[in-house]
Amino acid sequence: MEKSRSEKLKRLVAVQRHLEKMAEIDLAGTTRQRQEVAESMDAVVDAINSLDPVHRSFSRIYSGQFSRLQQTDQMLANVQQMHEMRVVRERTKGDRTEDRMHEAREAEDREAADTSIYDLIDQHVAYKQSDD
Repeated sequence: MEKSRSEKLKRLVAVQRHLEKMAEIDLAGTTRQRQEVAESMDAVVDAINSLDPVHRSFSRIYSGQFSRLQQTDQMLANVQQMHEMRVVRERTKGDRTEDRMHEAREAEDREAADTSIYDLIDQHVAYKQSDD
């Protein structure tokens, strides 16, 4: 049996919601990575600002590491922005598809109601004709 339009759209909505969840998971991963980079940057800053003589001898290494961490953070910020836009885009697609699914279901319900009314009218006319 062929599926109705609303059933097909319902399946598409489920797929779209899955894509939205995948985008949210990607965003959460990127956010977690940025948090880890921020913690590393804090640790490097603490080491640079330390009065411990061990850290003083590694100040150049620390500054290079801090520079790399800043670059990584900037790259992750751009990736995070891309993932945020993707989440919004997937959510919007899902909402629109869901709206179309509801509209299709309403149209199918109206068509079923119209068909049942026409059937009642046909039965009534057939009953009247059989009485005559």
